[in-house]
Amino acid sequence: MTLGLTIRKPVADDGNAVHRLIAACPPLDTNSLYCNLLQCTHFSDSCAVAENGEALVGSLSGYRLPNSPDVLFVWQVAVSEAARGTGVAGQMLRNILRRPENAEVRYVHTTVTETNASSRAFFRKFANGLGAQWAEEKYFDQDMHLAGEHPSEFLLRIGPFDLAAAD
Repeated sequence: MTLGLTIRKPVADDGNAVHRLIAACPPLDTNSLYCNLLQCTHFSDSCAVAENGEALVGSLSGYRLPNSPDVLFVWQVAVSEAARGTGVAGQMLRNILRRPENAEVRYVHTTVTETNASSRAFFRKFANGLGAQWAEEKYFDQDMHLAGEHPSEFLLRIGPFDLAAAD
C-alpha cells in the first residue's frame, strides 16, 4: 500500500471508524463506542488518527497523566492490516508529541501483555529512535488485578527524551 497519509487530531465524526478499526485489530481490547467518542473529543489533544484518502488506517489514543503532565500514556495503537509496517504508528505518536499543547512531555508510558510482540517492537524502536531509556515492570497482574480474565499487563516506560534533539 502506498500511503498518502494525513495525520490529525480526531473529532467526534471519527468515533465509529476508530471503534471499527480497533475491533479489526486483535489482540486489542475493544472498548465501547462511547469510550472511543470521548477519546476523539475530550482527549483529542493526546490522540491521533491516520487517513489514507477517505480511509481511516490508524488510530492512537493516549492521555497525559493528571499528576505527571510530562508523561503521555499511550492507551491503544491500531493500524489497519493494509497499513502495517509502513511507519504509521510512529508518525501518529510523533504528531502528538510535536503539538504545542504537549511540549512538556518527556516520557511515554504504555502497558502491553508479554505476548504482544508487535507492540513491544514498536515501542522499543520508538525509544531507540529517540535515544531514550527503556524500563519495564509488571503493572497489572493477571490474578491480582484482572481476575484471571486477561493476561498481565507490563508497564513500559520510555524517557526522558527531547523530541527536537532526536529529529
